Amino acid sequence: MKINRRGFIGSGIAAAAVLSSPMVMASGRPRVVVIGGGAGGATAARYLAKDSKGAIDVVLIEPTRTYYTCFFSNLYIGGVRDFTSIGHTYGKLASEYGINVVHDWATGVDKEAKTVSLAGGASISYDSLVISPGIDFVEGSVAGWDLTSQNAMPHAYKAGSQTQLLKAQIEAMPTGGTFAMVAPPNPYRCPPGPYERVSMVAHLLKNINPTAKILIVDPKEKFSKQGLFEEGWSKHYAGMIERVGPDFGGANVEVRPDSMEVVIDGDVEKVDVCNVIPAQKAGIIAELAGVTNDSGWAPVTAHDMKSKMDDNIYVLGDASAQGDMPKSGFSANSQAKVCSMAIRGALTGSKVFPAKFANTCWSLIDTNDGVKVGAAYEATDEKIAKTSGFVSKTGEDDAMRKQNYEESVGWYEGITADMFG
Repeated sequence: MKINRRGFIGSGIAAAAVLSSPMVMASGRPRVVVIGGGAGGATAARYLAKDSKGAIDVVLIEPTRTYYTCFFSNLYIGGVRDFTSIGHTYGKLASEYGINVVHDWATGVDKEAKTVSLAGGASISYDSLVISPGIDFVEGSVAGWDLTSQNAMPHAYKAGSQTQLLKAQIEAMPTGGTFAMVAPPNPYRCPPGPYERVSMVAHLLKNINPTAKILIVDPKEKFSKQGLFEEGWSKHYAGMIERVGPDFGGANVEVRPDSMEVVIDGDVEKVDVCNVIPAQKAGIIAELAGVTNDSGWAPVTAHDMKSKMDDNIYVLGDASAQGDMPKSGFSANSQAKVCSMAIRGALTGSKVFPAKFANTCWSLIDTNDGVKVGAAYEATDEKIAKTSGFVSKTGEDDAMRKQNYEESVGWYEGITADMFG
């Protein structure tokens, strides 16, 4: 099925909005506070406000005034989209849905008092709390790299200035230079998928620096859509991309930002640009709220995304440990709708339907050469469980691959409308 904006909205993945007004706390209504204004948080805030028809006071806490999507950020790196096309603001959520958007950092959660503290000094009370903070990085997961190294060796895994920096570094590479990527272990946020990123870096270099090389240092034995990517790399970028897996030292890597070196199982490689994507965990506010476990992720109940640590807190998207769904924007958006329906039912007595989830992840390999993978899911008492799935096949014709790409563009228009209006 081809997905366009109207089809995405019509299938229950509808239009969106968010806010930027000063905080005015209503009385006499239950309040839901949402931390994080991405695919999970913005969607949850909008659906709570829209479907409760004013019966719930919704507060969205998000530090950035312009949100840049991780999905399609690789296409900006590849020169397929411009930077402004992946940026979105929260005004419609405020003006059309009455959501109180607070641009500040959430710095703590008092579960007993049911309050969220902000960096600016304010404290906001809640009846239910939704945490959708995305990811943070596991300290020390890549030897030699920490957040102080992110300007020399960008991660570009939180879209925005890091994405711009990485592209600028690639564009400034010397003729015939080397771009290196330290790929993350499982589980990781995707998009921006590492292997789509490699494809888009190759796409850019093919046009501006065709003798450049790309080196992937990977701790994983295999990765999602591997056959499709390797087929595409051979077709479009022959001889440009080399991947070093764990059998050849990819699991034993050190980086040296000051000298722009990557050490692979003791062998030193001099590189010109290095994209370090560390191991990941739930965004730090989930940990501060006490809803993560030893895995670094936040376990939730599949039927409603409620935290297993606290009955008044729900965790969405990348930060959650929910079962079979990948850590994608599509997943977060799908989970947000289930969560908002459950919260609305609990607070207002409205009808709650059985949870259903879906996900599709598209990747662009080269111009009009798009591939995809996806699945449907249901809630069980143990986890969100996959019930069916699909994936592109190697050897597909050009028309199918172009259709996949066009479908992804329609989906982007639909999901961003669903989030932001």
